[in-house]
Parts: sequence; C-alpha cells; structure tokens
Amino acid sequence: MHYTTHGSGPVVILIHGLFGDLDNLKSLGKALEDCFTVVRVDVANHGSSKHVSSMTYPSLANDVKQLLSTLNITDAIMVGHSMGGKIAMATALIYPQCVSKLVIADIAPVAYNGRHDKVFNALETMPLSSISGRRDALTHMQSLDIDDGTAMFLIKSLKRTDTGFEWKMNLAGLKQSYDDIISWPKFTTQYTGPCLLIRGGDSDYVTSAHRSAIIEQFPAIKGKTIEGTGHWLHAQKSNIFNRVVRDFLISN
Repeated sequence: MHYTTHGSGPVVILIHGLFGDLDNLKSLGKALEDCFTVVRVDVANHGSSKHVSSMTYPSLANDVKQLLSTLNITDAIMVGHSMGGKIAMATALIYPQCVSKLVIADIAPVAYNGRHDKVFNALETMPLSSISGRRDALTHMQSLDIDDGTAMFLIKSLKRTDTGFEWKMNLAGLKQSYDDIISWPKFTTQYTGPCLLIRGGDSDYVTSAHRSAIIEQFPAIKGKTIEGTGHWLHAQKSNIFNRVVRDFLISN
C-alpha cells in the first residue's frame, strides 16, 4: 500500500472510501498529528497503490496487516470511511490483536445493493485525451447527472499526462471487484475492543435495520450521529467529525 506518515505517538491508520485516495481524510489526519502518528493509505486500485483484479475484504485486510509489518507496528487504531470502514472492520475481525481501537464512518458490516452505475459510466466515458482541464471534466460529470459534490470528489483522481489525462484509480479493477466491494463476508469472529460508529444524519448507509448485524460483530460499539450531513460527513462537517474522532481516541 502506498502511504504517508505524519506526527508522533500511537499509530492511527486512515483508510479512504471507494474512488478516493489518501487525501480524503487529510483534514482528520492534521487534527490528530499532535497526539498520534497518522498513516494515511491508498487502498489497492486507488491513488498510487498496486493495481489488482480482485478486491475482497480479507485480501484488503491482509494489505493492512502487511503494512503494519512493513512499518514494524504491532497494533494500531483503524479509522475508515465507507469502503475504508469495511476494510477497517475486516481487519479488526481477522486480526483483532493488530487493532487497538476502531472508528467506522457511515458504513455498516452488511451487504449493500449497487448504487454506483452512474458514477462508473461518468468515469468510463470521460474524454481523457480531449479535456483541457478539470473544468471540462466537471462539465462532463454534470451532463451525466452527477451532483457537483460527487463530481468534484471524483475529478480529484485525474492525473495529467503527456497526452491528456488519466485516472489514478484502476477503473477496470474496481468494476471487476465491485460485487465484492458492496458485499460483506460472513465472519465467525467478533471484535470486542473499543469501537465507534459515526453516521451522517441524512445518510441511508447506516439505519436501524443494521443494528443487530453491527452489535453482533462489534458488541462494544458506541454510536454517534452528526446531524445535517450525508455520506460525506467527514468533508461536510469536518470540524465536528474530527473532534468526535479525536475525543473518542483520547478518551479511550
């Protein structure tokens, strides 16, 4: 995994969501660096990390475990948003000895229905060789009914080349792995360490229907809702989100 490290103290691994990269949780990282060693990562098929044809949560958890070994770290705090939250949860369930605390942002340990067809279409049809910049990319996204917030998030993954632009992410690998990304394996273990789930008050990613599945796998979990935010709660109300995470990590 490609990663960057800042700060000092207990180690915190920050794991971004689908279509993102290690900059997604940069604001949170800066809020923690005075007390923690913050490691922000690019998940496989994202940013500068390896391109793979298969992404399962056990394999992605193994990537995190290998990173800890590379950094000579025995255990760390895991913080993940969306897909990154599922990676953090899988790591805690498979390698509980490696996870001292767990923070999950707006995702549940359940399978979801697909909801990214429009996004994949917008990414795959982007005229990478003819756009002159991100403004053209934004116009393309808007023409395909991608809301401005999502569009601005997605075009952060554009990289200029000698012949135009390319995506940092491996679109083919993500599309091939999509069914595994939205699914959730059946784990037979629990993670009993300190755990916090933060949800957006306007988001439908974590609902009361998920309560039993969450508690069954993470019996010590605490919940926090940030009102007036959707799935991108860490960006929409970053100061509140950062404070909630920081307070949990320091108090536990």
